[in-house]
Amino acid sequence: MRPEAVLYRTSARFFALFVVCLVVAFWPTYFARLFEQPNWRFHLHGVALTLWAVMLVAQAQLIRTGRRALHRRIGQASYVLAPAVVAITTSFVHYRVASAAPSTPPNVVAYFLALTLNSLVAFAVFYGLAIYYRRDAGRHARWMISTAFPLFTPITDRLIAAHAPALILVAPQIDGTPILPVFGFALADSLLLCLAVWDWRVHRRVDVFVQALLAVALYHVSVLSLYRVPAWHAFCAWFLGLPLS
Repeated sequence: MRPEAVLYRTSARFFALFVVCLVVAFWPTYFARLFEQPNWRFHLHGVALTLWAVMLVAQAQLIRTGRRALHRRIGQASYVLAPAVVAITTSFVHYRVASAAPSTPPNVVAYFLALTLNSLVAFAVFYGLAIYYRRDAGRHARWMISTAFPLFTPITDRLIAAHAPALILVAPQIDGTPILPVFGFALADSLLLCLAVWDWRVHRRVDVFVQALLAVALYHVSVLSLYRVPAWHAFCAWFLGLPLS
């Protein structure tokens, strides 16, 4: 089997597992309570992220099975879906944080906004690079795979809380709030490191997965450090003052 075929086959399975984990993680609070959500923002957010995850599975499977024309047509739909993911999630985060901010420690608000908004920046950059390199199948595929990694922590946080609560006790804290995303960060970084090593050993490539790993690691560092920076607190106050929700 050609090395690139291994990439497409494995990525299809990885994305399928990603979708399964997403459904399991959000089943108690969303999928099992579709008619009990507080307002339409929860549905827009849920639909947009679910569609993105399902699209990743479909696209990898279509390439693996040689259905490139359909792959391209669905890819064109991503020109709408990816910006929608960013815009809808930004509005959703604004709504959730703005309503909770008065009773939440400022450092926790700043931490959470770094966690969510910076993940969207990483996602948008990876997707933008995937589209920029759409005529280079290898780079395009690798950047599309990388779009999943900034989205790990909403899934891992919920899985830990439901199935591995002992980890909550050993997680670092910010003003008494456990920072469960550190476990998702470790998983994302480890998987990207494995992909980078595989790409070097098989293809002698040191490009996309290494760059994605550095970018994701920078995102993780920002989450764990920006809440200490006064300028970030000023940005958070400005963001929460915007009429986005």
